[in-house]
Amino acid sequence: MLNRFFPHCPRWDEGLSALALGLMLVIPLLEMVLRPLFGAGIHNAPLLVQHLGLVLAMFGALFAERGGHLTSLGAGLPKRLTSLVTALICGLLTYASAEFVMTEIEAGRTLAYGVPIWWIQAAMPLGFLLIGLRFALRTVSSTADSYAGIPIFAVLGGLSLFLFWQEGQPLAAIPLSHYQITVNPSLPALPLFTLAGLLFAQSGAAQRLGALLTACSGGGRMGTALATALLCSFFTAFTGGSGVTILALGGLLLPLLIQAGFPRQQGIGLVTSASALGVLLAPSVPLLMYAIIARVPINAMFLAGLLPALVMVGSLLLLGGFLRNPLPVIAAPENHRVPLDFRDIGRKAKAASWELAAPFVAIGALVSGMATPTESAALTALYALFSQVLVHRELDWPALRKSLADCVQVIGGVMLILGMALALTNYLVDAGIPDAAVEWVQAMIPNKWVFLLALNIFLLLAGALMEIFAAIVVLVPLLLPVALSYGIDPIHFGIIFLANMEMGFLCPPAGMNVYFASAMFVQPVRVVAAAVLPAVGALLLGSILISVLPWLSTWHLR
Repeated sequence: MLNRFFPHCPRWDEGLSALALGLMLVIPLLEMVLRPLFGAGIHNAPLLVQHLGLVLAMFGALFAERGGHLTSLGAGLPKRLTSLVTALICGLLTYASAEFVMTEIEAGRTLAYGVPIWWIQAAMPLGFLLIGLRFALRTVSSTADSYAGIPIFAVLGGLSLFLFWQEGQPLAAIPLSHYQITVNPSLPALPLFTLAGLLFAQSGAAQRLGALLTACSGGGRMGTALATALLCSFFTAFTGGSGVTILALGGLLLPLLIQAGFPRQQGIGLVTSASALGVLLAPSVPLLMYAIIARVPINAMFLAGLLPALVMVGSLLLLGGFLRNPLPVIAAPENHRVPLDFRDIGRKAKAASWELAAPFVAIGALVSGMATPTESAALTALYALFSQVLVHRELDWPALRKSLADCVQVIGGVMLILGMALALTNYLVDAGIPDAAVEWVQAMIPNKWVFLLALNIFLLLAGALMEIFAAIVVLVPLLLPVALSYGIDPIHFGIIFLANMEMGFLCPPAGMNVYFASAMFVQPVRVVAAAVLPAVGALLLGSILISVLPWLSTWHLR
């Protein structure tokens, strides 16, 4: 029935969002070339790129809905009911967005080359309308016994609509919040870094890096565990999603861990938990998101995460029991550590040299001040294209298209959540909730160190219940003023926050790593959850260590 009402859907939403992403890549690169040559580049290029992000967000979300990739809250309600509720919320968001666009038409502002800004802003009411229509059609196409959850963006958007309505405030404030975060100057870096990571994930980069780290470890239990933790962390930082890391590397790493002497369940626990650790490493999307929401320099956050990331890796391996020999030891001769073969290491390092250089491209241009966050992300995506398409020749057009499609679906779904979450956050800020929270917490917890312990426990629970991007947008504006009142640096607080969000990936119901690993390794969710339980405890101790040693996060600020 959906195809009958939308006969051209299988292509146009994907094509339009992919076109927006492509232009977001090309325009910053042209700017970097034209500025030195001619002293000026494309007129209002940053604004053009930012507003292309709005097009990507809306039609990428539409594409994600068609593919069933909009993140939902639970799955225990009748699908007809959830579809009807979501359709009604989308209808109200369409109305509010249209009101917002009408005010922009009256303002008469232009974007560049005489293009009115409202032409781009019109993507909001159009996008919400089409998403709402699709959910409305599901109310008649869904079977009576099917169940589903309500999309997170609809939950946040519906709550925001109700709060603004009952306060008598204009509903247009909600699409205004969505517009503000979507066109944030630093936000275009998110889809570009995500695209770079997905390009690496589609190629043989994981196999080359895995072979190098295995050769450097010399085999054996300890070396294989260390190689697994480092490789998973690196991949999660680049792909922007720990679930992607499990799918890309799980089939490669689990056999290596079993061969090194790990029981199968413990090996699953290590791969699943290590895949959550890249959040603190540049250029991870949550790290960028925190910098944007907290308004701290992105390059400072990139450097701040380096030592804490090592602490979390060390905590996982040492305190999680992954370096202890199993009892009884059952090991074939090939499971023992062998002398390092430096010629073999050299060959494998040469094969993986393009991947090894990727972090320096991503971080170097930004930290050196040679490029803006968007330009640095565009350079990284171009580097990934060049190295995997032209050098290794491993990505053909179907693989490129899949990377683009995956990227626009992920970013579209995330941006919809962020926009609705920001609207809710703005309401809470206007209502004075952060100020009240500061007074209440200081009255209840006068000691800074007790507050840090309570903060870690609260964030662990929040990470288990909330999607990470929604948690960043909703909780950071509420908790950051409280942390500042205790004299905690905002960069240090950000690292504490993200370290705990890493653990949230391992804790149901929102711990997506557990579900990805269950599907990847064909194991019940309860088995995977039990396998990662020691890791959660180890990582909690690691996050507490990061909390009480602020210099781990702020060393570069001195």
